[in-house]
Amino acid sequence: MTTTLTSDEAFMRPDIAKQMYYDMLRIRIVEEGIAETYKEQEMRCPIHLSIGQEAVAVGVCSALAAQDRVLSTHRAHAHYLAKGGDLNAMVAELYLRVTGTCQGKGGSMHLVDHSVGFMGAVPIVGSSIPAAVGIALGFVMRREDAVAVAFFGEAAMEEGVFHESVNFAVLKSLPVIFVCENNKYSVNSPLSVRQPEGRDVVRMVEGYGLPAINGDGNDALQVQELTAQAVSRARQGDGPTFLEFDTYRWREHCGPNFDFDLGYRSEDEYREWKQRDPVERLGTRLVAERVIESSEPQSMAAKFQNEIDGAITFAKESEFPGEELLLDRVYAN
Repeated sequence: MTTTLTSDEAFMRPDIAKQMYYDMLRIRIVEEGIAETYKEQEMRCPIHLSIGQEAVAVGVCSALAAQDRVLSTHRAHAHYLAKGGDLNAMVAELYLRVTGTCQGKGGSMHLVDHSVGFMGAVPIVGSSIPAAVGIALGFVMRREDAVAVAFFGEAAMEEGVFHESVNFAVLKSLPVIFVCENNKYSVNSPLSVRQPEGRDVVRMVEGYGLPAINGDGNDALQVQELTAQAVSRARQGDGPTFLEFDTYRWREHCGPNFDFDLGYRSEDEYREWKQRDPVERLGTRLVAERVIESSEPQSMAAKFQNEIDGAITFAKESEFPGEELLLDRVYAN
């Protein structure tokens, strides 16, 4: 059973807090490396970066066990790496090479790696939710001690499938956790043009009869704590939990750039959220609490930079999928 840790208790287990910090730092450097290299126009698929949102991915996945399963969205890189995914395979998939997670046939929005419990990234808004519920139903039917997690953005809550899935999960008391990454926008549309003013999604979801909690999505330790509680509840047979985490994506919806010139959000808003940088926030506390030395992040950053550089080289040197793979991994030929 997963141990529930409060933010202070996590520092009694410095290995946990330290690992979470370095997992977030690694994801940040990997995604910044992807953003920089994307400009070469050799990655011929759309990319959706999670820069600024790393705490949700790492906090949630750090509370999971190897047998637990995760479903992601179009913004999948951080979730995949946090669940233990292979960096070389992920980057190769971005380059559409045969060494990628889907043999180069899926790209950034279709990462799949069952070996680490990453059941797939589903780019259609809301589609990760019923898939996770179905996987959780399978766990119950097979009497397996496992939990399913669905990551999604707040726009998915405007889809009917969210409400149908939550209702079914509560009815069947399924071991599934609904994780809403609320980064305030759906593409370039703010909440104000999509949902009635004053709507409290936590109160709305509570109406279905499950615990619904809002948390700080830029505080990795709080994310881990709330997720661990939800995992424990699911393992005990007490059903699903809804977790909404407030966070913010730094870059454009799709692509490597910043997009303040479009007018749907301001640079001042971005700078305000950047002050709450989840990576720097945890790193600063770790140094203050003497969990890590002040020089450690720099040396680890250099290690992660070498890792992403190596993954890019690996991808570029890999072959494209051949014609013989065209009908491989399909339902019928």
